[in-house]
Amino acid sequence: MNLEIKKGVVQVKKGNTPMQVLFCLKEKNQKKINSHRWFFQAFGEVLQPNICVLIDAGTRPGRSSVYDLWKAFDREPMCAGACGEIKAMLEHGKNLINPLVAAQNFEYKMSNILDKPLESAFGFITVLPGAFSAYRFLALQNDKTGQGPLEKYFAGEKMHGSNAGIFIANMYLAEDRILCFELVSKRNCSWILQYVKSATGETDVPTEMADFILQRRRWLNGSFFAAVYALAHFYQIHRSHHSAIRIFMFYIEFLYQSVNMLFAWFAIGNFFLVFRILTVSLSDKDLLGTAGLILAVVFEWLYLATLVTCFVLALGNRPQGSNKFYMTQVYFWAVLMAYLLFASIFITVRSVQQQVKDHNGFSFAMLFTNRLFFTLIISMCSTYVLYLVSSILFLDPWHMVTSFVQYLMLTPTYLNILNVYAFCNTHDITWGTKGDDKPEKLPAANLKPGGKVDVAIPSDDADLNTQYESELRTFSSKYVVPQKDVSEALKHEDYYKGFRSAVVLAWMFCNLALAAVVLNAGGLENVGPNTDVATQKKATIYMGVVLYSVAVLAAVRFIGACWFLVTRLIRGI
Repeated sequence: MNLEIKKGVVQVKKGNTPMQVLFCLKEKNQKKINSHRWFFQAFGEVLQPNICVLIDAGTRPGRSSVYDLWKAFDREPMCAGACGEIKAMLEHGKNLINPLVAAQNFEYKMSNILDKPLESAFGFITVLPGAFSAYRFLALQNDKTGQGPLEKYFAGEKMHGSNAGIFIANMYLAEDRILCFELVSKRNCSWILQYVKSATGETDVPTEMADFILQRRRWLNGSFFAAVYALAHFYQIHRSHHSAIRIFMFYIEFLYQSVNMLFAWFAIGNFFLVFRILTVSLSDKDLLGTAGLILAVVFEWLYLATLVTCFVLALGNRPQGSNKFYMTQVYFWAVLMAYLLFASIFITVRSVQQQVKDHNGFSFAMLFTNRLFFTLIISMCSTYVLYLVSSILFLDPWHMVTSFVQYLMLTPTYLNILNVYAFCNTHDITWGTKGDDKPEKLPAANLKPGGKVDVAIPSDDADLNTQYESELRTFSSKYVVPQKDVSEALKHEDYYKGFRSAVVLAWMFCNLALAAVVLNAGGLENVGPNTDVATQKKATIYMGVVLYSVAVLAAVRFIGACWFLVTRLIRGI
């Protein structure tokens, strides 16, 4: 590359550095992890590279992104892996017309502004995106016994389609998460992972709901089970040679990840409770009164009907074949979210007005004396205002203008449709690779010109008599009930679906129990005090716990992002 021929002599173009290219073509699509095994354990063993950069097909790196990734390894000798900022491919903003693309753009941006910098500040990034990341070849190597990061990473290749446990199979849908954990906890080493803000890569994102649901099914299931694996094996961090301060930081990060996973498990229950409490609050005579009560009942019935539809579609339908159903649900969730935002703002404004009326004026202290108002304000500031402030600090605020509203309207879709489909399809461990879903060719008749078909039939009298006698013997023999042998493939499928059923039931009942306890429903009203005051008090306490927890988690993310900016200014990467 960067070569030219002048007067029959091959020369390097002025100002460029030559690069050797080795083009490798596999005859059959064996998935990305197989290509990585060829690269790391075949070509890598011969070439012995220092830094390996991985870029997915369809990802467009920035002008100096590869250099910026390499520079992170050059300046930090204990950096085992690094990733850049993954951006949604917007084609100069034209793709933002699609609300789904805009929502993903906002999601990617906030992840690169809050989540990745926080994890980089701790030294352990839960996942280095396979679309654009780099690894130090030395850090990837196994030990003398054959155990290590690469051994764990490639273990998933032979598990798919074999008799692997369903937990392990789902875990290896996010094999890059396993690799990150194994690098940080590698025996007798002190490797860390870093995020490089200046290294960017654009990737195409799903533009249709069906493709989006299928993509997130693998992402959500893989990340959930991989997170459970990392938390269950957290003790392995002590086999490394990290300093006491670094291990303490890992403890904080794992605690943070545990709380996040707990909120993810109860996501649909929490969203329903917030919806129920806010909509019922509007039925107060000082707010919307009877109109608010009617709207609360109507929305609650529609909410439950839509959620049940989500489960039915997820358990028995392909997203591609149910696109109209899913789009109808998306529109409903968007309307519901708009109503919830109205309820939050309306309740807050009326609360302030009431305080002003009671005290004949407004003072800053009123913000703290009104508990409901203070709770709502803390929650909103810890999310929406924090998004804006952190985006400005990172000098990248435009997604707040172009994509924030779309993401806000699609938030219930993320929480309900995507989560329900993912949990209801934990038995599906396919990657969704293009070309994998083509049906096998069935035997076909040999057609001759004119549409005639050759059929082999007995023509000789002896053949006919033999066949007749054979049929007579069949009639004279006693019928033997055939033994029903269940094939291994069917047993495997039953095991996977049984695990799926157990996960879905546990998830559903946990969220139902949460809703019943908070709302004092499902028979619990007969156990404790059954008064409107007691129920309202319990709901208020719940709202306070949830909203303050959100505020604390957001504060942790913001502090981590600020610390990342400070270290980035000092180190220059």
